[in-house]
Amino acid sequence: MTFLILLLVTIIAIFIVLYRNNNNSNNVYKFINKRIGVIYNKYAPYSFRTIREKIKELGQEYTPRQYTIQIVVFAVGAAVITYLYFYNIIVSIIYACLAVAVIPYLTYLRCKRLYSEFIFEQIQVYTTNTIMEFATTQSFVKALEGVYSSNVLEDPVKADVKMMIDMAYQNGTIDQSISYMNAKYDFYIVRNMHQLFLQITNEGSRDSGESLENMSQDIDMLVESVYRDRIDRATFHKKFLQFGIILYLMVMLVQFMLGIETYNEMLKDWWVQVLLHGIIWLNTFFILSGEKYYNEDVGAE
Repeated sequence: MTFLILLLVTIIAIFIVLYRNNNNSNNVYKFINKRIGVIYNKYAPYSFRTIREKIKELGQEYTPRQYTIQIVVFAVGAAVITYLYFYNIIVSIIYACLAVAVIPYLTYLRCKRLYSEFIFEQIQVYTTNTIMEFATTQSFVKALEGVYSSNVLEDPVKADVKMMIDMAYQNGTIDQSISYMNAKYDFYIVRNMHQLFLQITNEGSRDSGESLENMSQDIDMLVESVYRDRIDRATFHKKFLQFGIILYLMVMLVQFMLGIETYNEMLKDWWVQVLLHGIIWLNTFFILSGEKYYNEDVGAE
């Protein structure tokens, strides 16, 4: 136990020295960032590269310094917890490496969540402004042109709106444009708004004002429910992580009840070792499943 404490203190001390020394820390961060970037560009799927580039553009990507802190926290946390389970330095080091290896997956989930939130906000802007433009122009294509030229949208939604405009002029109808956007952004508010515009365009309507107003109210209600769900998810996520950490530390309660000497004697049995490994892996799976739930389907309907 003394050796582990000494090791952890040494790691923390080195990190603090690097952190306080700007020149050295910048070099370390740049080196880590460069090496991670090489591996990332080699193995990351193209779709995720696109998502991460957008997250960087939005200024929500972690800095190399934040990633370094995350690595240290994960490694030290895993080493301490697993040492309390097995009192074995080698096992602790292995679990520390495995904990660090999980970080890319968590980064993937986080980027997908942020990108999903960004896309939903863009869809909200697209539908709201298109309805307002249509109420004035009574033309779906003109409404799209007004939204596009107003620069209220960002890529990729802005580029897709431009594609809709080009398809409408090329085909002489809005059907293909609507099908394209519905397939690209499968949201309830998008499909319903397009269906309303398609009906008004093809069948005509003496007074579409009431329908447009109802559609705007539906969008407002949906957006409100999505943002409320986002707050609830964040609250759940915080409590969930606290609960997961407590589950890891339940072994301390077992040791308190049995006594350290009795616990160490039990560690000599192979089935106890297997059981403890199983508890760690099961709890880790539980936490990662919760992370997946928290970061996926944000803004979905």
